[in-house]
Amino acid sequence: MPRGVRASVFALFVGLGVDTTIGLVSKLWRYPVKSMLGEECHSINVAARGVEGDRLFAVRDVDGKLGSGKNTRRFRQIDGLFGFRASCASEWPDIQFPDGRRMRGDDPQIHVALSDELGVAVTLVREDQISHFDSGSVHLLSTSALAWLSSRLPESLVDERRFRPNIVIATAGNEPLEHLWVNRVIRIGSDVMLKITKSTERCRMTTVAQSELPDDPKVLRCIAQDAGLQFGVYTEVLASGRVSAGDAVTIERGE
Repeated sequence: MPRGVRASVFALFVGLGVDTTIGLVSKLWRYPVKSMLGEECHSINVAARGVEGDRLFAVRDVDGKLGSGKNTRRFRQIDGLFGFRASCASEWPDIQFPDGRRMRGDDPQIHVALSDELGVAVTLVREDQISHFDSGSVHLLSTSALAWLSSRLPESLVDERRFRPNIVIATAGNEPLEHLWVNRVIRIGSDVMLKITKSTERCRMTTVAQSELPDDPKVLRCIAQDAGLQFGVYTEVLASGRVSAGDAVTIERGE
């Protein structure tokens, strides 16, 4: 069945007023420090702000901009952040440096150590009045979207880590189904409800090397040409709760 026809059938079925199971939670991720590598979790707590501990910290330069993979009014591109990995140790993140050493976020030397490694003066800061999120509190990605991209880039290492989702949903097929869910409400497990607010516009961070994934500009080029730079979706939290791997994901019946 052609993609456009499948989309129409899906929209019609949801519009009939039937709660539909769309998949299962495959993987869960959080990123305690913005733009650093994160940690895979078996379960996460989701509250109004988003995933507990997700992007709660960031590095900030002397002009008050947050370290990121791009330059905007709020963010500054700081290369090298993908060389660090952060995990939630307590109220402060545990940060692993590129050379393997670890420091807690409340270590008195953390600011100097980060600045020396990144080559720019920064401090590690907790979120305050300025949100650390790009847009949307929880980021979703489907396995069918990853399959779609893999089919177009058979020589590339297509991996969800390039796209930094919080929740990966195992779905059937090989097309970005989540783009059909915009403005709809999904339920995950028994408690969590999320409203899909918009598709995620991608930037160069999807192409940057991390762990064993190499630099690959073809990833962003393909998404730009074949999907208008959109890949994955952002959400708004309507009901809080706990999400675990294997939880069922359903889409609420239509109006």
